[in-house]
Amino acid sequence: MSALPALAALPPAEEVESTAEASWHLWGDAYLAEPWFLALLPLALVLLFLGRAGRGLEAGRVPALPGGTLPRTLRQRLGFVPPLLSALALVAVIVALARPLRGNVLTTTVSEGVDIALVLDCSSSMAHKDMEAGRSRLEVVKEVVGDFAERRMTDRVGAADNVALLTFARYPRLLCPFTLDVSALTGFLRGVEIVRYQDEDGTGIGRALAKGVALLRETDARSKVCVLLTDGENNVHDIEPETAARLASEEGIRVYTVLAGEYQYVNMLGQVYPTGRKLDTRQLEEIAEVTGGQFFPAGDRRALEEAFADIEELVRTPRSERRFTETFDLYPPLLSLGLALYLLAWASRSTWARRLPG
Repeated sequence: MSALPALAALPPAEEVESTAEASWHLWGDAYLAEPWFLALLPLALVLLFLGRAGRGLEAGRVPALPGGTLPRTLRQRLGFVPPLLSALALVAVIVALARPLRGNVLTTTVSEGVDIALVLDCSSSMAHKDMEAGRSRLEVVKEVVGDFAERRMTDRVGAADNVALLTFARYPRLLCPFTLDVSALTGFLRGVEIVRYQDEDGTGIGRALAKGVALLRETDARSKVCVLLTDGENNVHDIEPETAARLASEEGIRVYTVLAGEYQYVNMLGQVYPTGRKLDTRQLEEIAEVTGGQFFPAGDRRALEEAFADIEELVRTPRSERRFTETFDLYPPLLSLGLALYLLAWASRSTWARRLPG
């Protein structure tokens, strides 16, 4: 059994993948599949010893020679080698019958992905530069949301999520349907711009949320989430935000609302000026409450990053661990060793260790 540590350390390329199950742990990653064969070991060694004793030749008796006992020859001194080789061959074969294995215990984390609809405001007010110096609200939002999407779509701890991208001003627009391709989604996200025409401008929160709900309704995921980001209040009234929120609730869709920016702006004589009035949060708070989501105010970039970090934790689904053992057979080298030792013992008895009958 002294050969087992060396065998257990063999690289996988030299091992044979096994269908046997490890039933007795020896040490480290060494196991036995049929350990009861080891019970044959002492019995086999005893029978080997008795068999050799029964076949022993009676020593010849000769008169005492003057000068004392004759010195032992080299052949006599090495007479123990053939039986030792036979015993080692027997040990190797019996250990091989016990089927030694190298086992890798693997643990995988199992988690179900989430379908996430990102609904982003691209109305003219998203051009205000109050979340980060010299940068518009939309530019900051695109970077933070892109990082969030990449983390969720390449989640190495659990299941990656399907993510879709919608933008809205007066009208909602689906830019990217649900996908696991993070490069495709972030590519569309980088291309998002402020609306260019006056007749497209506005803040249709109800329309956008209803569009997101309709998109999520068609998916098979058990967990469905809508992240709605805007910097204003709804001013398109064909679908009210409260109505869209009830639709989301009926479909089991949680809506996390994010308010980008902190203060309202006013247009005076063609110039836009910030006011001291904070943005109204009541509408977004109500949407989140009705759907079982959460509302996040984000007056600057840091607050926005913290909001999406919190959302990331909230949308994680429960995870479970699955453990299984991958085994590799180690017995072929032992069988080869046993055969080689037996042949060496046989060759020794037939040549230099051969005994002639008296």
